[in-house]
Amino acid sequence: MIKIKTDAEIELMRQSASILRETLLIVGELIKPGITTAKLDKVAEEFIRSKGGEPAFKGYQGFPATICASVNEEVVHGIPGTRELVDGDLIGVDCGVIKNGFYSDSTRSFAVGKISPDAERLMKVTKEALDIGLDKVRAGNRVSDISHAIQEYAEGKGYGVVRQLTGHGVGKELHEDPQIPNFGPPGTGPVIKVGMVFAIEPMLNEGVEDIRTLADGWTIITRDGKLSCHFEDTVAVTENGPEILTR
Repeated sequence: MIKIKTDAEIELMRQSASILRETLLIVGELIKPGITTAKLDKVAEEFIRSKGGEPAFKGYQGFPATICASVNEEVVHGIPGTRELVDGDLIGVDCGVIKNGFYSDSTRSFAVGKISPDAERLMKVTKEALDIGLDKVRAGNRVSDISHAIQEYAEGKGYGVVRQLTGHGVGKELHEDPQIPNFGPPGTGPVIKVGMVFAIEPMLNEGVEDIRTLADGWTIITRDGKLSCHFEDTVAVTENGPEILTR
């Protein structure tokens, strides 16, 4: 069942999302060759707690950290550790915050030093695919209109669209109904209504869309070892269109 949020609940979600937005800005400023993903994780957790929030991912189904730090061929759910970022890396930082009993969820991808033109293009198109999907988060549209818009744009640019992982509703739980794939035909699925809140998150691969999970049980990588990129925002449906809470 898709949960409709009241205006008061969406205001509480704005507060959660504001902390998350600041967290990702701070983490992004630290990203450079030589920094470890564990350091990024530590900074994120300390900042979230300093603002009265809780890291949404830490302990979630056993995940050990505040951020997911996914580098190069890692699609999502990379576990922070001693790995040092190097010039030319592409890192996706996925993070969530709980505040006032409500979750927010967002991902930003960052260039480490100077990245290749191909990596730059992948980042640009993934961000554009997210924006195109977000624009479909309007009352009266169908959920699959979001999915189709992302797929059409991404595949039109020559990228693989990950199919096994999806966007989702978000609110008092990190993952609520509906699931929001990044592919599919338009005009199907639930009707979007004012008060719904979604996390929209295209994951695009430089090569094929196929993925696999590493032995750690968390880190998901591209099956062909090529680059992947991930952007995500939490967005509320209002009478005036989409309100992107994490921007």
